Amino acid sequence: MNIQDIDEEMESTASEMNKYMLARLKGNPSELYSASAHYISSGGKRLRPFMVVKSCEMFGGTKIKALPAAASVEMIHNFSLVHDDIMDNDDVRHSVPTVHKSYGLPLAILAGDVLFSKAYQMIVENCSKLGTSDSRICEMVSRLSNACVDVCEGQALDLGIAFEDRFIDEHEYISMISKKTAALFGLSCALGVLSAPTSREEDVFALTQFGENVGIAFQLIDDLIGVIGDAKLTGKSVGNDLREGKKTLPILLALKISNNYNRDKILRVFASRNASSTEIREAVKAISSLGIEEAVRDNARRHIQKAIESISQYDDSIPKRKIIASAHFIVERTV
Repeated sequence: MNIQDIDEEMESTASEMNKYMLARLKGNPSELYSASAHYISSGGKRLRPFMVVKSCEMFGGTKIKALPAAASVEMIHNFSLVHDDIMDNDDVRHSVPTVHKSYGLPLAILAGDVLFSKAYQMIVENCSKLGTSDSRICEMVSRLSNACVDVCEGQALDLGIAFEDRFIDEHEYISMISKKTAALFGLSCALGVLSAPTSREEDVFALTQFGENVGIAFQLIDDLIGVIGDAKLTGKSVGNDLREGKKTLPILLALKISNNYNRDKILRVFASRNASSTEIREAVKAISSLGIEEAVRDNARRHIQKAIESISQYDDSIPKRKIIASAHFIVERTV
């Protein structure tokens, strides 16, 4: 299965997911629900829901059975985006104004809270209607809770790192993104397996390992795009992560291997919101010249290989091929 085929299927699944979630994000006052649905309405690949669906299908489940869990994961993801944007005071996310810029800070906080609460409602109410056992629902809620704690801990670690004078090493960075990002990918696959009728405890473990490694790879590529991504595609300013002083792996690697001349260029704009466009472009050019992109993509590919190895014991099937293809898509993407 090639990248274009999996991209098209992901778009189709995303469209279904959007309709499913938007239908359940309605109520009064309407502006609160409009704020809650703001990012969902703007589109997106819905990578995490796709992995929920394919994990479910790997063990004899259907897309319909997987939809509540998939919606739950995506709502938690959107909750984290709303709050992240508030913490970072960002104005734009993927070419649309952030929730707090569009609706004001108080309503944005409430919108995030609605998404968080709805995520649990999705599982408890909708999985039950589809015949999922009470014991399975309890395990899904427990895993959702644990993943939410991990995401919060990862975000707190990220904030702490940002305020430290020192630059962290790769091990610390991977530990941080394992909580901040990978936990939700692992949850996606776990909930997909638990939504299926024939899965076992060892299947949940194996697919969780798959998802966590894919999540690390995803964040590696996301951080790469945050430094050298095309602003026309990302909807963010060139060198956005440099300007914001984010200690991501691409920046850490660049500082580690660059000569004094290039290092000075990078540090001149690092965490400097007043840096000029010319200075930013020069810093990005310096990073690009160091071969950072290939180094980061190779690192991400190694995690994808670990992910694939974690499900190697399962027979070849169309859902398995598709979930692996989606992992490769993540590494090769440019936005």
